[in-house]
Amino acid sequence: MAEGVAGDAAFPFNWRDRLVLALDLDDLDAARRLAGLLRPYFSIVKVGLELFSSVGPRAIEQMVTDGFEVFVDLKLHDIPTTVRHAARAIGRTGARYLTVHTAGGEEMCLAAVEGFVAGAKDVGAPFVPIALGVTVLTSEKDVSEALLSSRARVASKAGCGGVVCAAPDLGVVRAAAPGLLCVVPGTRPEGLSTHDQARVATPARALADGASLLVIGRVVTAADDPLRAAEELALSLGV
Repeated sequence: MAEGVAGDAAFPFNWRDRLVLALDLDDLDAARRLAGLLRPYFSIVKVGLELFSSVGPRAIEQMVTDGFEVFVDLKLHDIPTTVRHAARAIGRTGARYLTVHTAGGEEMCLAAVEGFVAGAKDVGAPFVPIALGVTVLTSEKDVSEALLSSRARVASKAGCGGVVCAAPDLGVVRAAAPGLLCVVPGTRPEGLSTHDQARVATPARALADGASLLVIGRVVTAADDPLRAAEELALSLGV
């Protein structure tokens, strides 16, 4: 398979390193089986609220042990001290990415960044982890450019390494916070249901418009044949 999918020139990795598998399950064994099955197509897995609420940090640690980079999607949003401590605890698990909601403001996002990096240092992680500022949820229908720009600038000023945004918002977010990774959830191939996502694009369109990472969930994980769905996704990207 070819390398060099269109997208962020500052993110020159193999296409497989740009796809995040969303393990939106409440059973760790089932999540491990799914991740193992789809390993040829994904090097990063997402541990979100559902799996984390079920088994806690063990989900992250197990996926790290299984050889995946782990994207922890908890959208931290609390007072800065609490967020700092929570982010540091997540950093100690070996997670590579952690989401924090920019609605909490610059001070809170900075606390997340500092805590996450400190936690990784505590355990001697061989990388600097990346905090990602969530702009707005992709299920939100009416979002102003002013709000998107403001939230993206919060992430940038707080030292986040990237932002999470919907595909149609990429232009606005990149203009407001140039140089940050842009992580896009909620993409859908042509003809598939958008489910509860309000602002979507195809995976190929999102990458062409500047997405750094794509979070892929139900389009693959809820398919009758997840492996075939992942193969079709890769083919749709021209790889």
